[in-house]
Amino acid sequence: MQIPLDSPLSVSNTNPTVVLVVGPFDPSGSGNLPADAVTCAGLGAHALSTITAVHVQDTISTEDIQLMPAELIDDQARCLLEDMNIQAIKVSGLYSIESVQVLAQIAADYAHVPLVLHLEALPDTTILEDEDPDDIMAALFELLLPQTDLVLAEHSLIAHWKADGPLQRTSADSPAQALLEHGAQWVLSTGFPIRPGQSAYLLHGPEQATFNWKRPAPPPTHSSNANGPLSCALTIELGKGVAMPKAVENALVLAGPLAANTFQPGMGSRLINRSTT
Repeated sequence: MQIPLDSPLSVSNTNPTVVLVVGPFDPSGSGNLPADAVTCAGLGAHALSTITAVHVQDTISTEDIQLMPAELIDDQARCLLEDMNIQAIKVSGLYSIESVQVLAQIAADYAHVPLVLHLEALPDTTILEDEDPDDIMAALFELLLPQTDLVLAEHSLIAHWKADGPLQRTSADSPAQALLEHGAQWVLSTGFPIRPGQSAYLLHGPEQATFNWKRPAPPPTHSSNANGPLSCALTIELGKGVAMPKAVENALVLAGPLAANTFQPGMGSRLINRSTT
């Protein structure tokens, strides 16, 4: 069913929602840490951080990635979880089987905390060197996906995985359904084609529940990590206790204007301007 988006919601800075952002450090500010922390602050939340890797990156490309030891990832996250009342967790950028295993165990130990998994394509194999992307994805689907409350991914990416990748062996009719078969509770696909020149946000859930929202046409200039603000907004809404699909509707309203505001500080991709809300 088609759900219209309402006017932008007001954001309060009183008693901010506390969320844990798990992912790599991107020094260019394109996405992940620290960009997610800035986004969360703009949306009225306080972001804690657990770093899974450090990128050597500019707006053109990623030149190198240094992985954090799994033990350090575990220590970072548990130190924070044991100290504060974390209301939701956002995970992206897991580049090793060991990091997936650590996050899966943490998610199991804190099953009462909503978990949002932002799925993106893994970096080039020449950067990850000894890590096998197929093995990483297999571990992610087997161990972490069943722990997630909501998976966010571009439709084109999971469609590729369904046609020729880690999801091709499933019997599901659609890529999103394939993720549900692997244990995800809800899957939000962005850029789902509905007709030529038009796409939608498509939410799949339990008992074949589906909801969709029209996706505004993307700007003519590309912006890096366009779904970053949405993943943060989804995490915050779930952290507030908002139920699906209302949490998705609220997040789309909050993140849409932010993702559309871009600038070009370098010679590569445009970046989301997180300095304004």
